[in-house]
Amino acid sequence: MSGLSGRIRKARNLAKLSQAELARRVGVKRSAVTQWEHPTGTTPSVDHLIQIAMETGSRFEWLATGRGASQLEEAEASTAVIVDDYARDEHESLVLGQMRQLSPSRRRLALDILRLLAH
Repeated sequence: MSGLSGRIRKARNLAKLSQAELARRVGVKRSAVTQWEHPTGTTPSVDHLIQIAMETGSRFEWLATGRGASQLEEAEASTAVIVDDYARDEHESLVLGQMRQLSPSRRRLALDILRLLAH
């Protein structure tokens, strides 16, 4: 399994995601993932490659080039905390948890809805 297509497939399988689920999370159709995983298929954009890495817990450098370790260590995967950017109550915590489960396109839609409700 060599090349970008093989690394995408390996990352998806290690994350135990179907093509359809990875497509949903990245915000593309399943056929796009099929193309990315085919040796003579299309190549994902850098933005999509970043999203694939995030959704599969893979290191971007490995996914893009084949260099280095394939999987993020748990410490690498944790993000920095912004002091004033945290859930202040149970409702905010629930919203944050739900937002993290949305695909990027649905996350933007949810933000638009929240902005409308806030006015």
